[in-house]
Amino acid sequence: MWEAYYQELEQAGDGAGVRENVSLLRQAAKDPAVRDAVRERAKDGALLIGFLESREPKVRKNAALLLGDLAIAPAADALFAAYQKEGTRFVRSAYLTALGKLDASPYCEALAKQRDLLNAYEPAEEERKHVLEELRALDAILVRQGGEKRHTFAGFSEPHDVLLTVGQELREVTLAGVAAFPASLRRTASLHPLGVLVRTKELRRVASLRTYRELLFPIRLKKEYGREEAPGQLAEAVWRSDLPGLLAEICRGDAPFSYRIALPEGWETAARSRFARDFSDELSRLSQGRFVNSTDHYEMELRLMPKVNGGFGVFLRLTGSVQGMPPDRFAYRRHAVSGSMHPALAAAVMELAKPYLKEGAQVLDPFCGVGTLLIERDYCVPAGDKYGIDLYGKAVDMARENAAAAGEQIRFVNRDFATFGHRYLFDEIVTDMPVRGKDGKEALDALYGMFFEKAKELLTPGAVIVMCSGEEGFVKKQLRLHGEFRLAGQHRLRNRDGFGMFIIRYKG
Repeated sequence: MWEAYYQELEQAGDGAGVRENVSLLRQAAKDPAVRDAVRERAKDGALLIGFLESREPKVRKNAALLLGDLAIAPAADALFAAYQKEGTRFVRSAYLTALGKLDASPYCEALAKQRDLLNAYEPAEEERKHVLEELRALDAILVRQGGEKRHTFAGFSEPHDVLLTVGQELREVTLAGVAAFPASLRRTASLHPLGVLVRTKELRRVASLRTYRELLFPIRLKKEYGREEAPGQLAEAVWRSDLPGLLAEICRGDAPFSYRIALPEGWETAARSRFARDFSDELSRLSQGRFVNSTDHYEMELRLMPKVNGGFGVFLRLTGSVQGMPPDRFAYRRHAVSGSMHPALAAAVMELAKPYLKEGAQVLDPFCGVGTLLIERDYCVPAGDKYGIDLYGKAVDMARENAAAAGEQIRFVNRDFATFGHRYLFDEIVTDMPVRGKDGKEALDALYGMFFEKAKELLTPGAVIVMCSGEEGFVKKQLRLHGEFRLAGQHRLRNRDGFGMFIIRYKG
């Protein structure tokens, strides 16, 4: 059917039916196969570019959007020229939307100037919506096409609070890690509902801890805000908070800050999109373009996190796009599979087990997955030979790549643990046990039985097992059946599902 629309456009000039056929062709081109066919037919886009000169604003708008949808590279100059001379407000953002799907880098300087002019412009109420659409489109191009300079992290000149997020059950592990620093690095440290709150000016040292998930900066608002508040009110509260001053202190560069807003879970998609749009529009207006919303090329994240009382707190997270930020502690983990343990949790497990670990130990993980526990085991206390076994070949391949990225020498074997043998015995087993699958309780019970029998073959007397499991009953049953093993320690890692770790001694 699209061929008929295109043929009508070839014959119509700027006459009757053009508006309808351009619109219908654009709708048809939403199908990827049709889009490819239309692109082939359109070649350099000359026909559609011609419609950018139409007397009908909606024809100009849909022709521009279609050129962008088709990604016709030669149309970039024509789109930019049409944008510069377009006098109808609701059409202007269409040229920018299309241009953003092409190479817009030659026009970024001019577009940045236009954005500055638009940020300083006070629109009439009837044109406000379209001015905001144009600003959003300009922001998207400048961030995505590299027209925006990035910032450089400069560190603190004064102490600030940072929140190290960690589950309730593991906050003490992270707090102990912070307490081990000299007092000059941690002015204060205390437990927080979301983790550990540290007041420091030595961010890089504090950030080097491995047992927390994320580092966030609490943003202090003058009053409590909840979902019922208008997004514009929250944007004004954020603008008048300590956020601008904090960024001015810790970040160098005079470019606007690109950010995204992360909302709590449970909001429906439409409400989430509407809130984010209205918030970002108001923050852009108040800051005169100093804050630029971007969903994919952002330097920072403004995160709304729910509180027990129904309101939410606002936190800042700086991303790796800010040059000079402390390096990603877990950059080695290039790959993960469903159910993979988070590296921060693996690090916490090893920290809890540290009194039982031996430097230079021969270590085995019989269900290694992508290798995270073995890598964090070696970071915690340097080990000797390390072996990882897994029945899932793809996970083993991923583990090899992760270990190489971490600079770790680990031997990974794609094999069933039940058939594994080795010429010498191991000092430690560290593992995250498989979860109950479709085979059910009986199969998992048998797996635990096999594990303890096999461990007797592979461990040296006095060896240690660090086991993570959500099946406390199976663990305790096998300990009753196998008197050679003794429970030396236990720690709950997650209260919600009973997941925990067990330190088990093998007497031999």
